[in-house]
Amino acid sequence: MLRAWLIYLSKADWAQRLMSHWAPAWRVASRFVAGDRLEDAIRVTRELNNQGIFVTLDHLGESTTNLEEATQATEDILKMLDALNESQVKANASIKLTQIGLALDKTACEANLRRILSRAKEYGIMVRIDMEDSPWVDATLELYDKMRAEGLDNVGVVIQSYLYRSEDDVRRLMQHGARVRLVKGAYKEPPEIAYPKKQDVDAAYDRLTRLLIDGAKAAGAPPASADGKWPPIPALGTHDEARIAYAKEYAASVALPKEALEFQMLYGIRRDLQRQLASEGYPVRVYVPYGTEWYPYFMRRLAERPANLWFFVSNFFKK
Repeated sequence: MLRAWLIYLSKADWAQRLMSHWAPAWRVASRFVAGDRLEDAIRVTRELNNQGIFVTLDHLGESTTNLEEATQATEDILKMLDALNESQVKANASIKLTQIGLALDKTACEANLRRILSRAKEYGIMVRIDMEDSPWVDATLELYDKMRAEGLDNVGVVIQSYLYRSEDDVRRLMQHGARVRLVKGAYKEPPEIAYPKKQDVDAAYDRLTRLLIDGAKAAGAPPASADGKWPPIPALGTHDEARIAYAKEYAASVALPKEALEFQMLYGIRRDLQRQLASEGYPVRVYVPYGTEWYPYFMRRLAERPANLWFFVSNFFKK
């Protein structure tokens, strides 16, 4: 019931108008969103860089309803890449394929993705393709493979540990040393394709962590680049201290250098843990969203798992 209500609110124009102009709503959301403008995102990125933390920027706006919107989203992402290059902040970019037209026209999406990766390659920036819910996994991995085959190897991808298929996907990706962000997964998926129990998702996360670390070792343990544009092969997206501890222990047991294992977290979540890991010598990267679509983004994050409502609210009071 709560999830349905949050989804409704994320799409309701009246709610967006009300909440977007309600100061307390933005006060909470601004803990997790850099701001409306690209300039806000660059400012936040500089602040994080000054703390020894890398950034991946995400221009908000997940699904588009027509090809004109997909083209505009692509232009906005290109402007973001231009700004990253001009400002020389220590950051790269994340994108969602539905934002640039995957649900509308796969050919158009492919052309938009090629434009983005080509511009990013000029600047020496890696772009991460975020993984969305299960209907888009095959198409996402197909486009990822196609871009690499064309020589646009400045592309990374995301794998979700709660999907049963993910172990096979990671094994295949490690054959060419793909740069993978591992997350647990936040979409509601049927038990036929995803682990329904948290303990099973956690166990799968640890198994996939081992595969990524082993893959990094086999590929020569490439480190995070000093300019923040390229992450190492394993990028572990988690705030779960047990998963982090497991990764650190396993990496140490196989002598993977700290600079070859990156931890990634959401902007505004567990800043204390971010600083701690950075002080220990691990690359830490914060996922920083920005844009005028902050209200739908924020509500959808809560709707994906209503338990996130308490997670976000409680983290507002953590430093």
